[in-house]
Amino acid sequence: MTVPLAARRRTLIDAAEIERIISRLAHQIVEPEDARALCILGLRRGGEKLAHRLAEKIAQIRGEAPPLGYLNINLYRDDDVTHDLPESSIPADVNGRTIVIVDDVLYTGRTVRAALDAVTDLGRPAAIRLCVLIDRGLRELPVQPDYVGRFVPSSRREHVEVHLGTVPSSSDEVAIVAGET
Repeated sequence: MTVPLAARRRTLIDAAEIERIISRLAHQIVEPEDARALCILGLRRGGEKLAHRLAEKIAQIRGEAPPLGYLNINLYRDDDVTHDLPESSIPADVNGRTIVIVDDVLYTGRTVRAALDAVTDLGRPAAIRLCVLIDRGLRELPVQPDYVGRFVPSSRREHVEVHLGTVPSSSDEVAIVAGET
């Protein structure tokens, strides 16, 4: 017997909570860092909209937006997963900067490993930090985020869906979908 999708899908975070989380993450990012040395890099697809919203929030806090770019990590992946994504767009020299890699969901750590390789190929940052909206756990590599919106324990049969726009919207949400049993 197949369970209907609505019965398998559960909203974890609504739009208002996402906005609070983004605000908290932005404050955590700028607290210890020199805003002039910061550079935000969203991972293509999952981290792009979150990175955009974080940069906007940082601009509200500090009065100046950090350089914002996007990273396509396809060439650095160690698995067969490739996506047709736009090229990387890096707004500033990474040398000597604090780079904040932004993604929506942290799961196995393989995407982050690829992002680290991509950033270090661009130069030598002073530091690289990781910011994620959702940390699922279940890591395959020793990767831990510096800034986490929410820890969501999950099983490998579940999938986390993040619906996020570049501006706050009532349709923003994070949901978990149970796989077939």
